[in-house]
Amino acid sequence: MNTTTELIRLAQGGDAHAFSRLYESVYTDLYRFALYTLRHAQDAEDAVSETVLDAFSEIRTLREASAFKSWIFRILTAKCNRRIRQYTTAPAQLDEDLGDQNQKQETMESVCQQTDIQRALGVLSREDRLIISMGIFAGYSSQEIGEQLRMNPNTVRSRQSRALKRMEELLV
Repeated sequence: MNTTTELIRLAQGGDAHAFSRLYESVYTDLYRFALYTLRHAQDAEDAVSETVLDAFSEIRTLREASAFKSWIFRILTAKCNRRIRQYTTAPAQLDEDLGDQNQKQETMESVCQQTDIQRALGVLSREDRLIISMGIFAGYSSQEIGEQLRMNPNTVRSRQSRALKRMEELLV
């Protein structure tokens, strides 16, 4: 009885238990995606929590049950993108007791590299960022990405390649 379609129909009617079952089916993938994208466990948990709240309140807008996973991933991507923008506009905070000067230098270089990568990701279109994040950070294949985004896997591969080249140009 509890197929995804039925669970979505029940959740759209306000059934929190049905939504909870839907959430259980995608939680691991959502968290993994957020963690690879944000690279901070607490930020990933926060982004997933915000996503679930938004998804539950907006589930009535979901038109096709088969699109649930890609729909909730789009919500999560927006949450992650917002946090990444916050990272790039906030000054980096370093611990005061980092130890010797070499360790301080390495930490500063790491922060600069992460910020550069986040900025390079930031110039990509929303969909290209999603493709890069799903492919590189979350480990999805082009076939899996294509299924979730309703794209041909060849299109996913070519867009990923172009996006990576663009990022490379910005990072050089």
